[in-house]
Amino acid sequence: MNLPTGHPKEIELEMMSKILDKTSTIYDHVLQDLNGGLKVERHRTGANGMSAEQVTRAAIVMKLFGFTYEDLAFHISDSRSLRRFCQIGIFDKGFKKSALNENIKRIRPETWEFISQDLLAYANDNKIEKGRKARVDCTVVESNIHPPCDSMQLYDSVRLLARLLTQARDDFKIKIVFTDHRRRAKKRMTAIQYAKGEKQRLSPYKDLLKVTKKTIGYAFKAEKIASERATANFALFGLLGAIKHYSDLARQVYDQTYRRVIQGESVPADQKVFSIFEDHTDIIIKDRRDNHYGHKICLTGGASNLILDCVILEGNPADSTLVEQMLDRQNQVYGRYPLKVALDGGFASKGNLDIAKSRGVKDVCFAKKRGLHEANMCRSHYVYKKLRQFRAGIESGISWLKRSFGLTRCTWKGFRSFKSYVLSSVVAANLLTIARKQLAAVA
Repeated sequence: MNLPTGHPKEIELEMMSKILDKTSTIYDHVLQDLNGGLKVERHRTGANGMSAEQVTRAAIVMKLFGFTYEDLAFHISDSRSLRRFCQIGIFDKGFKKSALNENIKRIRPETWEFISQDLLAYANDNKIEKGRKARVDCTVVESNIHPPCDSMQLYDSVRLLARLLTQARDDFKIKIVFTDHRRRAKKRMTAIQYAKGEKQRLSPYKDLLKVTKKTIGYAFKAEKIASERATANFALFGLLGAIKHYSDLARQVYDQTYRRVIQGESVPADQKVFSIFEDHTDIIIKDRRDNHYGHKICLTGGASNLILDCVILEGNPADSTLVEQMLDRQNQVYGRYPLKVALDGGFASKGNLDIAKSRGVKDVCFAKKRGLHEANMCRSHYVYKKLRQFRAGIESGISWLKRSFGLTRCTWKGFRSFKSYVLSSVVAANLLTIARKQLAAVA
C-alpha cells in the first residue's frame, strides 16, 4: 500500500473513509435511528433523502472540524474533499442546515456507543489496540448555561412562561387573563445583581419571588383551560406540555430561592435546579473550590491513545466508587480484563486495589498511594514508575478532546443530546487516531 498524495487533511479523510467502509455495520444501527428504530432495507433514508452513510459521515466531519450546523452545510457543499468523504456526488446538491440537524440528532447515544465498539474491534483486528493496558481518569463537560444564580433563574422562569402564555392566547385563542411581568422581573433581577449587600437584595428578591409565583399561577390556570382542547390539536398539545414542563421547573426554582433567601436554609445541591433550560445539569465541585456545571465523565484510555470507554455520570459520585464499574466495562468490550491499569489518585483505596487484583489485573498504579505499598500494587518499582508515566498520558488525551473536539462545553440541548454530543466526539477522535496510526504504519 502506497501512501496517497495530497494535503494531510485530505489524506486523513481518505483513510478514515476506508476505515468506515470496512466497519460498515455501524450504518445498520444509524439506519434504525433514522427510521424510528425499525429494521428496514438499506435503501431507506432519513430526512431530505440523506442515507445512513451520509448522516454518519457528516456528524463525524462536524466533530473533526468543530463546525456548527450552518458551517457544516456550507463546507460539505463547498469542499471537494468533504463532499467525497460524505459520499455526495459531484452534481448533487448538498444538504440544508435543518436536514443535517434533524438527521444527526436522531442518532441515539446508544448507537454512538455501538459505533465506538465497532471501531475498537477494528483497532483490535488490525493490532492497533488490544486493551491489555488501560488508564482511567475523570473530567467535566459543561452544559451550555450561564453561571447559575437564583435571581437569573427566576427571571428566566417569568420570561419563558410569559412567552408561552402569550403564544397560547394569541395563536390558539386560549381565553386566559394574565399580566406580563417580564419587564418588572428583569428590573428586580438587575437590582439584585447590582446590590451591595444582602439587605439591599432582600426587597427586590421578595418582589421577584412574588411575580414568579403569580406567573406560575397563570400557567397553572392555562394548563387547565388548554387541556380541554389539546386532545384535538397536536400543536396545542405540544405547547401545553411545554407550559407544564417549565412551570414545574419554575416551582422548583421558586422553592429553592424562597428557602435560601427568605428562610435562610442551605439547600443541598441534589435538590437544586441549576438551569430551567438544561435541567439535567449537575454541579461538580473539584478540589473543594472549583464549581463546574454539567456532567462528570469517566474515560478509559489505551496504550494506542484510543479512548476505550466513556461513561457519562449523573450526580457527582466519588472517583473511588467507579473502579469496579470501569474495569467490568473493559471486560464487556474485550472479553477480558486488562493486565495493567493506571488510575488517578482519586481512585486509590485498599478496596479498589483488591477489586482490581481479584479480576486478574497484574499491576495497578494509583497516582497517589494513599497508604498503599508499591509491592502490593505492582510486581516491581520499575513497573510502578512506568505505569505512573503512562497514566499521565490520559490527561493530554483529555486536553486534546477538549481543544479539538468540543468537550469543554456541550452546545446541544437536553440530556440525551448531551450524551450524543460527548460520545460522537469520542468516536470522531478515535477514528482520527486509528487513521493516523495506519498512515504512520504505511509511511
